[in-house]
Amino acid sequence: MCAARPISTDLKGKTLLHHPTLDRLQRLRLTGMARALAAQSQQADIGQLGFEERLGLLLDSEAAERESRQNATRLKRAKLKQAATPEDVDFRHPRGLDRALFARLMAGDWVAAHQNVLICGPTGVGKTFLACALANQACRQGYSVFYVRLPRLLPALALGRQDGSYAKTLAQLARTEVLVIDDWGLAPLTDESRRDLLEIVDDRHGCRSTLITSQLPVPHWHAAIGDPTLADAILDRLVHQAHCLNLDGESLRKKGKPA
Repeated sequence: MCAARPISTDLKGKTLLHHPTLDRLQRLRLTGMARALAAQSQQADIGQLGFEERLGLLLDSEAAERESRQNATRLKRAKLKQAATPEDVDFRHPRGLDRALFARLMAGDWVAAHQNVLICGPTGVGKTFLACALANQACRQGYSVFYVRLPRLLPALALGRQDGSYAKTLAQLARTEVLVIDDWGLAPLTDESRRDLLEIVDDRHGCRSTLITSQLPVPHWHAAIGDPTLADAILDRLVHQAHCLNLDGESLRKKGKPA
């Protein structure tokens, strides 16, 4: 009488014959390949595939799982305000969203070319949502992203001067491939804040991408910054070769839609 073969359980709780290779893959943390091998072991026609075909499927599964984990890590570090995805963007609402331009931005060439995106419009038209959708897409494309509201960033930098974290924070912002700055121009700037902004945009100019949302149209930014000399320097680095999405229309929040 033959002894029963030991069994194990795959990642979805299904029972399958014990496979030494499966155990080894798990120990090596090749969980994508282990998952694919477990699935293959339950396919009756898997023997019709050659060795290279089966190996290719295992490798594809491992690559996909690693990319999924890496993307999840990028999204966690990005700290996006809204869980917006490109698929969730509503083009039906009349708000002046240039669909062709948005589609080009989704391709990610602006990040590769170290260009900026400026999203302007009244409150509630979806500026932050669109910014987070673009940032989410950048994460999918493998770029590091960080979201911050300007009214919180500037006080944090001021505090950093006191506790010694100022230089470290600036360095972290400079390394981030896509920096999302939300709520630009909501409050008057101090001279210290203007100089902090110049440091940030100067570090990023020509080597990183910045995405800004604002209720103010771009032509009003110069006056909002306050100091003409610093405003010239900041805007020259931000606006030059930037892509602008100018929105208008009724607030989406009034209709209960993501904004």
